[in-house]
Amino acid sequence: MGTVQPSMLHVPDRYNYIGAFLTLACNLRCSFCINHFGDADKRYGLIPGDRWLAGLNRLISRPDLPVTLQGGEPSLHPDFYDIVNGLRGDLNIDVLTNLQFDVEDFMANVPAERIKREAPYASIRVSYHPEVMRLEEIKTKVLRLLEGGYSVGIWAVRHPSQIEEIERARAECVRDGIDFRFKEFLGFHEGRLYGTYAAPEAVSQEPGPAVECRTSELIIGPAGDVFRCHSDLYLGREPIGSILDDDYAIEDVYRPCRDYGYCNPCDVKTKTNRFQEFGHTSVEIRSVELGDAKPVVSDRDV
Repeated sequence: MGTVQPSMLHVPDRYNYIGAFLTLACNLRCSFCINHFGDADKRYGLIPGDRWLAGLNRLISRPDLPVTLQGGEPSLHPDFYDIVNGLRGDLNIDVLTNLQFDVEDFMANVPAERIKREAPYASIRVSYHPEVMRLEEIKTKVLRLLEGGYSVGIWAVRHPSQIEEIERARAECVRDGIDFRFKEFLGFHEGRLYGTYAAPEAVSQEPGPAVECRTSELIIGPAGDVFRCHSDLYLGREPIGSILDDDYAIEDVYRPCRDYGYCNPCDVKTKTNRFQEFGHTSVEIRSVELGDAKPVVSDRDV
């Protein structure tokens, strides 16, 4: 009897993002890093590159919906280059990185055309954190990658304590021909909730009603497990499947949740989608009351 081949995984048309968290380890330690949510960076082990490829190469996606390799710092995975080069050619790739690696080594291992596609933003998105990084070093690396034909830009979180430095950095980068964009700071700082949310109560850190949630993201943890949301990933809740399971299929459905109030800000913030159109929220939430489901929406100013 022959070996049964695993079925392909069709990414629903409504999905906006595929996040492959190769590792949650990082070689930096930012004070407000969202990967420390529940000590997630210490929670998971790694699967080798061949297992990642076995799972990711099952995906059937679209040219405008890439597989985003991220973490933590994805380049810390020992098989990072094998994963990048082993993904099927029809699967586009984005990379989220802090760019602490040797860019010459990167360029020698990854052709520029492998991580480049038609999109309104860079395929290699470098996070800049002035708390632990020097702008000049990052600029030098980014300019070298741009010279080599790579699609790369810098993104920085507008943390309340770093706004002046972030804005100075952006002006300097734009002057030197580098695409530099802001990301909204999410969460609490000095007792105030920051961020634009479809439902601010979802991140209140207070118990809420029973709800049902439907994601528009395929969130894959370091062991190949698939999670309902970022909160489940970071807190180590039970996954809903694995890209390594032969009989797993991606379902675009609402799922019950009793953790409303403790959502991760990434899941419920109002943001731009992959086309840079504002108004998207990753997870749709509806309350459940006596069998009646209704959307959870709030326009409360935060």
